[in-house]
Amino acid sequence: MSYYNEQQISKARDMDLMTYLRCHDPTELIHVSGNTYCTRTHDSLKISNGKWMWWSRGIGGVSALDYLIKVKGYSFTEAVGMILEMGVTKPPFLVPEIRKDRTRKLLLPKKNKDDDQVIRYLESRGIDRELIDECISRGTIYESLPYHNCIFVGFDRDGTAKYASFRATKKERIMGDAAGSNKGYSFRIEGKGNTAHVFESAIDLLSYATLAKIKTGREPADHLLSLAGVYQPSVDPKHSKVPIALNNFLESHGEVTDITLHLDSDWTGQAASKALTEILGKSYRVRDEPPKYGKDYNDELLHFLRQLERERSERSKENER
Repeated sequence: MSYYNEQQISKARDMDLMTYLRCHDPTELIHVSGNTYCTRTHDSLKISNGKWMWWSRGIGGVSALDYLIKVKGYSFTEAVGMILEMGVTKPPFLVPEIRKDRTRKLLLPKKNKDDDQVIRYLESRGIDRELIDECISRGTIYESLPYHNCIFVGFDRDGTAKYASFRATKKERIMGDAAGSNKGYSFRIEGKGNTAHVFESAIDLLSYATLAKIKTGREPADHLLSLAGVYQPSVDPKHSKVPIALNNFLESHGEVTDITLHLDSDWTGQAASKALTEILGKSYRVRDEPPKYGKDYNDELLHFLRQLERERSERSKENER
């Protein structure tokens, strides 16, 4: 378990919600009027003048720390770790509106001298070692300092890092985006052909690639794209929006004609799949292939590996007879 000293906790408490969302999850912010914003997930959660209030629940606060604990459900330790990982210091309570054409600077976490802890973590999730090594060599995965988190990096066409997400390699459920991340360039593996496979997270993407390699003996040749999460779509799918990561990818990959959705099997994931199928179905051939076992593709991978291990064990016992 991670522990933080008083100075680190004080630094985390200084982060206001507006700054946190602008740096960490800008697509979650919806401008209402003047200096007032709401969140895409909870339209009754209003942010104004350095404070926030979730009116439908009667819950409010000042800091991003309050929000992560009271609204997102993270533990105190997890929330502190997420904020500290961003590397933003002394944030202002009143933040001027960001112009759409303003260039955001990605603040990548520092690199550790090796990636040993990240490799152990990903292997514990069932991810293929060769696939891990390839991502590390391309710079799309590395181990950060000081917390040794797993960093997933996304690049633009010029090879410039534009996006980075972090995920704790220990037991704590700490994850998020690095400050200045542009979700339009989320973690992906570029492939060939006219098919793109779409996932909620980098772990799900790598899990699918591992499954494909186990079953076929080779890594998938198609494009693989993670969305860096999905949000609850509009009640009317026609009014929902294509995630910026997918929209940006399709705009720069005119050869893609087929999209296979591998979103989570929970309510949000399947609602998003339904909305995307309706929105994109007129221009692309869209298939919905959620995981067959568990909530996501990592659950399916781990289930498959356990099944393989049982079969090997049974064959071994038969050979001993």
